[in-house]
Amino acid sequence: MKVTAILKCPGQPGISLGQEYSESLKMLASFRKVMVEESVAPLFQPIVDLQSGSILGYEGLIRGPSNSPLHVPNTLFNVARMCGATVELERLCRRVHIEQFSRHGLEGRLFLNMSPDVLVNPELQTDTCFFSEQVQGISPESIVIELTESSSAASYNRIKQAASDYRAYGFQVAIDDLGEGFSSLRLWSELRPEFVKIDKYFIQGIDKDPIKRQFVRSIFEIAQQSYSKVIAEGIETEAEYITVRDVGIQYGQGYWLGRPAMPPVTKLPAETLSVIGRRSDTARPNGGQPFKNELTVRKILRAIPAVVDATPTNAVYGIFERQPELQALAVLREGAPIGLIQRLRMLDRLARPYHRELYGNKPCSHFIENEPLIVDIGTSLRNLSYLITEGNPQHLSDGFIIIENGDYRGVGTGSDLIREITQMQIHAARYANPLTQLPGNVPINEHIESLLADDEAFAVCYADLDNFKPFNDLYSYHKGDEVIQITAGLLQQYCEPDRDFVGHIGGDDFIMVFRSKDWRERCQSILDAFPDATAALYRKSHLEAGGYRTENRQGVEMFHPLISLSIGVVQADATVPFSSHQIAEFAASAKSEAKKIPGNALFVERRSLLPSAYTDSNRRRPHSFLDAGLRGQTPYGV
Repeated sequence: MKVTAILKCPGQPGISLGQEYSESLKMLASFRKVMVEESVAPLFQPIVDLQSGSILGYEGLIRGPSNSPLHVPNTLFNVARMCGATVELERLCRRVHIEQFSRHGLEGRLFLNMSPDVLVNPELQTDTCFFSEQVQGISPESIVIELTESSSAASYNRIKQAASDYRAYGFQVAIDDLGEGFSSLRLWSELRPEFVKIDKYFIQGIDKDPIKRQFVRSIFEIAQQSYSKVIAEGIETEAEYITVRDVGIQYGQGYWLGRPAMPPVTKLPAETLSVIGRRSDTARPNGGQPFKNELTVRKILRAIPAVVDATPTNAVYGIFERQPELQALAVLREGAPIGLIQRLRMLDRLARPYHRELYGNKPCSHFIENEPLIVDIGTSLRNLSYLITEGNPQHLSDGFIIIENGDYRGVGTGSDLIREITQMQIHAARYANPLTQLPGNVPINEHIESLLADDEAFAVCYADLDNFKPFNDLYSYHKGDEVIQITAGLLQQYCEPDRDFVGHIGGDDFIMVFRSKDWRERCQSILDAFPDATAALYRKSHLEAGGYRTENRQGVEMFHPLISLSIGVVQADATVPFSSHQIAEFAASAKSEAKKIPGNALFVERRSLLPSAYTDSNRRRPHSFLDAGLRGQTPYGV
């Protein structure tokens, strides 16, 4: 080992060269002892399916001896690198991880960290512990080489060739810490890895940062084109989990899901599974337009029997023979679903010469062909459709497994999903505004009722154009339609598509439903942008004058200001039992107050709405936002 290499470390303030030399020797001696005694502690952190809560596999992590400076992995590997012993240390870590993974009978994939320079090192290919048909009882297909490090002396071509060689043995490849250092987009493009792990920087606080959400959304979209599965690292809060899941990311790891441990968890805690199974309304893949009643996977559940993975193939064959209508069977291992056996494909394989004799008494798990899609029974059909269309289309024909709190409940089929989604789309189209294609009166009320049922806090903004009729009369209905479409575009532009909702009541009336905490700033941005967005619609003289003169029905000439936008806001308190019809009335009143303010205006109702929900119950209430808007009623007690 190269003692001089350690002495190249920059000195610390207040430490003499002699002290530094002494500390370096101690560090070197500690590292040598670690390698001789193999005193490294392997840990495993679960990588979780964010939709179902099932465990995909584990990342192998390492710690040095306790109460030692080398306990921290960064220090341990930095010393190894300076000593030129990276290959030896990584080989040791790899071996203990494989041994412990096998000893504890862990299921799923094992993600093993490897630096790029070690990947291309020819010594690795002579490691018989790593390259063999069975690695300590683990199939090579279960091992994922996870490339780490922020720099490398190896060229892209050498890394690409090395990755290809390892794939020939059955290994898969992952890129770690995407977005930081060496793990670049070019490396992704060159390697086409099976897995991509997003650096935790982009996950921490993602629920509060739209830029991070857009970055992760873009990574997800690229992954669909390159057939890579995305893993989000560093999920530490429930809010981060919900945001990452609703962006579409399928897998994740982090303290909220499970800490590194030995032995690791084999099933997530019940409280975590309850959150994962909870219906999520934050993702709106269809531009914020909700489907009727937010139907869930429960609607298409088929209670199909399941078999354990050790069941002989002949027994499963007999089940298919006795039940000709059965197209698939779920396979369980220790009560948890691991895959589906497709009837037609299994019977086709067993019909080949000698296959029945070869496989008849072997476990039926040999006939699981693809990694299954496992979803919770509370997942909305809308989100399930998004998972399938943006993920592996094979799930549409193969079907998917349905669980509840981690337990098997049945399966769902692609044909049932398409039928229900088609009905929901017909419903959404029926009530969409023909000019803007935004959700109309019925979907608006349904969306708000859904939020109220879930006790969510939100803000309803009623937007209305001022001086629209004289503009429409002077400039023609075609220009009037342009104003309405421009307004619709602005409202959508400043709403967060994953959290907020935009609807078009009719005419020049719009509704925005915000769950974004910064709704006030978003509304102000809309008002600030409105004059420039509509300026091109006016004649230059009218724009300079700030308006125009026209005759009214009595022949009297009047001055009309340029069109402006008024927004009235009501904040819904989840602790008060409102209905969507009452919210409609409150919002209409706030809009009326905003219209009293000249120009582009924002009015926020700050007084309590509670009295109005119970006062004068005999007085007729509006049936919808359209009703409230046309009548312009004022909330009682406000």
